[in-house]
Amino acid sequence: MPHPLLVSANDASTPIWLVSERTWPEIAGQLPPIARGFAKAQGFEGKAGSHCLLPNTDGGLAGVVFGLNGTDARHSDPFLVGKLPTLLPDGDYRFETDPPNPTLATLAWLLGSYSFDRYRKRGEKSVRLVTPKGVEADEISHIADAVYASRDLVNTPTSDLGPDGIEAAARELAERHGAAFTSIVGDDLLARNFPMIHAVGRASITPPRLIDFTWGKADAPRVTLVGKGVAFDTGGLDIKPASSMLLMRKDMGGAAATLALASMIMDAGLPVRLRVLIPAVENSISGNAFRPGDILPSRKGITVEIGNTDAEGRLILADALALADEESPDLLVDFATLTGAARVALGPELPPFYTDDDALAADIARHGMAENDPVWRMPLWAPYQSQLDSKFADMNNTGGPMGGSITAALFLRRFVSSAQAHVHFDIFAWNNSTRPARPEGGEVQAARAMYALLKERYGV
Repeated sequence: MPHPLLVSANDASTPIWLVSERTWPEIAGQLPPIARGFAKAQGFEGKAGSHCLLPNTDGGLAGVVFGLNGTDARHSDPFLVGKLPTLLPDGDYRFETDPPNPTLATLAWLLGSYSFDRYRKRGEKSVRLVTPKGVEADEISHIADAVYASRDLVNTPTSDLGPDGIEAAARELAERHGAAFTSIVGDDLLARNFPMIHAVGRASITPPRLIDFTWGKADAPRVTLVGKGVAFDTGGLDIKPASSMLLMRKDMGGAAATLALASMIMDAGLPVRLRVLIPAVENSISGNAFRPGDILPSRKGITVEIGNTDAEGRLILADALALADEESPDLLVDFATLTGAARVALGPELPPFYTDDDALAADIARHGMAENDPVWRMPLWAPYQSQLDSKFADMNNTGGPMGGSITAALFLRRFVSSAQAHVHFDIFAWNNSTRPARPEGGEVQAARAMYALLKERYGV
């Protein structure tokens, strides 16, 4: 059912005129004199992100004018209207002028209304939007709900969301959709041949685990999602400095993005055989922590020398990817907050992705732009593979001092050999500051782009 911040119709809703500096004079001329005069007195000129509440003759709210990017509304940021729910008083509103992309504008309205209030209650607001014509309210609501739930997961500190909490969230989602759910916990990981997941998580008081659920018809195209679920990353014995640990609650952002995408797929009823794998651990420190110089076996049979215990995410992903690869899925997708090098290369807002499939890469890039969920293809540069060489094992878990996101992707590729296509996303999963529709805190990246791609490929 539609999100509670959407309404189907309301004759008493307040109009919002979306304008630019170029179109504002014309629209101003169509407003009642009192509203036009008030906007002029307030200095409103239609600049991007600016707004003005227009009064009526009784002192009530007659309407709102809001400035979009640029001189032409057709070239505006489709999420800029996500500022409005934080600016407007309670009430029902409608777009009196059409946004360039009504679907993304509606989604921006919902995503901009998000707040994380588990630990600090904020005043209740109900700023609702009349669903624009042509917008599928149910689908937009499902997408927004998936993003809300996953933002909540990333924002929740590890004191309330350890590996067991990640499992609980995945189990709740699976059960809601009738998916078959299992979890392999603690020493059972060794018995079931997931040695690297066990090694990374064994030092924590909360046992490591591999979360696994499947949904959909067995004979449908196989789509497998793998998400890095490091509930907290101390860096292990190669301990991080204190400043680098402050945001490590978000190191399960890959798991959160995976659950968001899984939620969208199942809500839409896409005709796929969905499998979700989340290795969930806490990279902690104790007497039994894995060490630099250790050589670990893996599910794939590849031995890995530990060059740095802070490069733990790729270890747990490797075991999960090896399991996923055994089924030869049509598409294998992994999401991980994997490297700081990705942020150096592209910043926090533009996650890199890696794949050998040129057609898939083009589709991902196209949908990323269309959905305002941007990503950027980076090369799986084969010559850098030598940076992962080890004198004592098949490979090392760390590369050289440069190209760290690429070498991490090359590491993961060694564990995928049978999947028809594989794509790896190195996401940040956090907004360092508030932008329209993206409040400061946990964020879901690349999931909406991948949902649009899957819908195009497999939608009914």
